[in-house]
Amino acid sequence: MLPYVWAKIRLLSFDKIIRWLNRQQFSESVALAVIAILVGLTSGIGVWLFKQMFNAIYQYTFEGIDTPLGFLHQKETALRFFQDLAKWASFERIGTVLGFLGNWMYFFIPALGGLAVGLISHFLIGKERYVGVAGIMESVALGGGRLPYQRIPTKTVAAALSLGSGASVGPADPSIQIGAYLGSMFGQLLRLSDERIRALVASGAAGGVAAAFNAPIAGIFFALEIIIGELSVNAFGVVTLASVISSVFTQAVSGRQPAFHIPAYAFNSVWELPLYFGLGVLSGLSAAFYIRLHHFTRSIFDKWNAPRWLKPAVAGLSVGFVGMHLPQIFGTGYATIEDILGGKPLTVPLLLSLAFSRLVLTPICISGGFHGGVFAPSLFAGATLGGAYGLTAQQFFPSLNISPPAFAMVGMAAVFAGTIHAPITSFILLFEMTNDYRIILPLIAAVNVSLFISWHLQHDSVYTLGLTRKGIRLQRGRDVDVLETILVHEVMETEIVILRESDSLAIATDLFTRKRQHGLPVLNNADELTGIITVQDIDRAQDDDSSTMRIVGEICTRELLLAYSEETIGAALRRIGVRDVGQLPVVARENPHRLVGLLRNTDIARAYDLAVTRRAAIRQRAH
Repeated sequence: MLPYVWAKIRLLSFDKIIRWLNRQQFSESVALAVIAILVGLTSGIGVWLFKQMFNAIYQYTFEGIDTPLGFLHQKETALRFFQDLAKWASFERIGTVLGFLGNWMYFFIPALGGLAVGLISHFLIGKERYVGVAGIMESVALGGGRLPYQRIPTKTVAAALSLGSGASVGPADPSIQIGAYLGSMFGQLLRLSDERIRALVASGAAGGVAAAFNAPIAGIFFALEIIIGELSVNAFGVVTLASVISSVFTQAVSGRQPAFHIPAYAFNSVWELPLYFGLGVLSGLSAAFYIRLHHFTRSIFDKWNAPRWLKPAVAGLSVGFVGMHLPQIFGTGYATIEDILGGKPLTVPLLLSLAFSRLVLTPICISGGFHGGVFAPSLFAGATLGGAYGLTAQQFFPSLNISPPAFAMVGMAAVFAGTIHAPITSFILLFEMTNDYRIILPLIAAVNVSLFISWHLQHDSVYTLGLTRKGIRLQRGRDVDVLETILVHEVMETEIVILRESDSLAIATDLFTRKRQHGLPVLNNADELTGIITVQDIDRAQDDDSSTMRIVGEICTRELLLAYSEETIGAALRRIGVRDVGQLPVVARENPHRLVGLLRNTDIARAYDLAVTRRAAIRQRAH
């Protein structure tokens, strides 16, 4: 009853605001500017509160764990937490028993945090249509930017518990969601058009990035590159205003210092440039692996028939197990990144172990149900990978006076760019996070090589991969490929007229005439697909005087373009365009000689109608 009453009071309040605004008759640009300021300010406040929340939880349980004495300190703080809990619950013996667990305490904390997150997600948040940044992109493309803003408090608490309990996720994506949901809230409550709500969602996302990293320019380009999908002049003003206001608030309460404090170093020699190209290759391979692993782990957890609230706890167990040996993987990892950029001595095997562990654990945590993002993990993986690469290059080329932290800094941007496929955001974010603009040439080289490698190995970014699995392909922030939502087996013809290799041309001609077909598949005596025969094949054969003695197997085309029943119509259509054929035999992927159907141009036209109808239904549900 209370939530209903509160909702009515809130709606009545906004109704009064709307009526007052209508009476004032402000110009559209002035009204949007005022709303953008509110979005930026509330985004900054929301992200600041979120930071305070997860930092308080993390410091209580994991403070000092990145240091050599971290294990001892963690044991003491974790034990103190459980002893305090035991005293509060009047079970004094529990605290004594937990004292004997020692370092095994690390194993349980992420799992307990995962259990809490799972229960919150299952009972308070429920099943979400729009999940993470990919969900925001889907909402902007299909739902007019209308996000369920009522879930902001519970999602923020779940994200804070995820980070505070040491899950291998980052705070940037929850920060972006806080801003985007607030932007959507203002737009919906003020009853703005879909286009204006989309701009406010992007403004909130920009404010979230600006507050998370103290990087207002990176926030602007992230919103334009990722959320809107293009450098839109119409949205640029409100996005910029919100990002700047959010950053001003963040600097007012937290200071103007960059996200990472690093010593002065620079690009020393042009002979270092080939080494940075090599770092770009390594970063691109790592980013593609990272993206594909997200897809793989998501499939595993989706297929696992276990209670939803249990899955984050299981993911937490994997974090706890690795964290017992590599405590640096707990939480955001910012302290470790700063140590690497500061030139603190870390070995190559340790850095490579940290990079690999982070690349593997983050997909497990996110797929398992922890609330968090891919920003910080990709930066962490880039810093550790680049640091290890720089140390190795320093040993092999001592005369070049190589600075390993420089490679770590470039590695951060290179892996990040390969992960989200947003090079401009990667450039700007690195500059603003480090406040260092002197290493631009190797940065451009490594980022572009990484993006090229990653894109060719994995066309989808870590954000768009989940959308592609739903059949949604975005271009300039809009879904442009409706045929990607329909699979071949949904529209293919299964009642197929076939010819045998041993059939005569007279039989083939008669069948073409009666069935009015332009091409028929050809099977052998073992019912295996061996070719396809067309009217053109028969016409060419009839020019030969001995045509009456020839059989279908002698004149059919054996080099075939095939379609698979589980692929999308869009993929099949692109294959048809290669040779401009009118139909494709559909075969089983595990046995390309087993014919299961035929895909014709008329089937593709029917698929388009079905796709449009289905997309209209999705848009209706999104609203």
